[in-house]
Amino acid sequence: MFSTKGATPLHDFSFRSDDILLFGRESVGVPDEVHEASDARVFIPLTAGRRSLNVTVSAAIGLSEALRQTGQFPKAAA
Repeated sequence: MFSTKGATPLHDFSFRSDDILLFGRESVGVPDEVHEASDARVFIPLTAGRRSLNVTVSAAIGLSEALRQTGQFPKAAA
C-alpha cells in the first residue's frame, strides 16, 4: 500500500511479481483498517515542505518501479 504514512521509502522496498499495489484517495488516503491490514506500507519520499503527490502521479511512479524491479516493464518497440 502506498501512503504518506508509509513505513518504507519506495527506493528501499523490494517488489515481487505477485504484489498488489494499493493507493488511497487523494483527500483522505485509505481507511485505518486497510492501512493496518496491509502487508507493507510504502511512501514516495518528497522534498521537505511538500505534503503529497497527486494519486495519478503516485500510481505511475509506484507502478513503474514495481515493473522495473520485477522485469515486467514493457520493452520499447523496434
